[in-house]
Amino acid sequence: MVKNLSFYKLVAVGCAVYILYSLASNYMIDPGAETFLSRKTDLPRELQTSAWLTVLYVHIAFACIAMASGLLNFRANSHAKYPRFHRLNGYVYVSSVLLVVLTSGYMAPYATGGKMSSMGFNLLNLIWLAVTTTAIVHIRKKRVLQHRRWMIRSYAFCFTNLLIHLFTFILHKMIGITYATSYTIGLYGAIVCILAVPELSLRIGKKPI
Repeated sequence: MVKNLSFYKLVAVGCAVYILYSLASNYMIDPGAETFLSRKTDLPRELQTSAWLTVLYVHIAFACIAMASGLLNFRANSHAKYPRFHRLNGYVYVSSVLLVVLTSGYMAPYATGGKMSSMGFNLLNLIWLAVTTTAIVHIRKKRVLQHRRWMIRSYAFCFTNLLIHLFTFILHKMIGITYATSYTIGLYGAIVCILAVPELSLRIGKKPI
């Protein structure tokens, strides 16, 4: 129990730092996403920068909300101690996931790396929706354990952006692969991690959170 709580605190600190970094980076340091946009080449259609930025801001905001709200509901026995809050916060999480997926779907055609990246993001969105829907179905049928397991799988998707940029940094900055290629590889690497890590953790009987 102590170890689980300590791990939860570690994850909570990591999430808080990443959320603050994401908000500061995208809303204060580079609100026009000029650095990121400069790496988008050979787009299949003209990018409407103003509309794209608006969608990006919504996407980032709700991605941060999903990460925070999901983490709160994983706190030990929150469903038993605070059932009403747990339920309402669950609605916040699911709503945030839906908005993240919708905004991601809009931005997918303009993804760095071209068609392969666009396909990867669309695949990611479909899987996230399916996994989250499965979690909802289980809790509607009062299957608490199954619900928690599927929510762990769903929550892993909140780390997509972090993993993509981590892989991209390693491949581009440390190995020297072009940014667009690094980003595409990073995307598919993130998908593998998102699907594999929760599954492995559940199979060996250890809760990631």
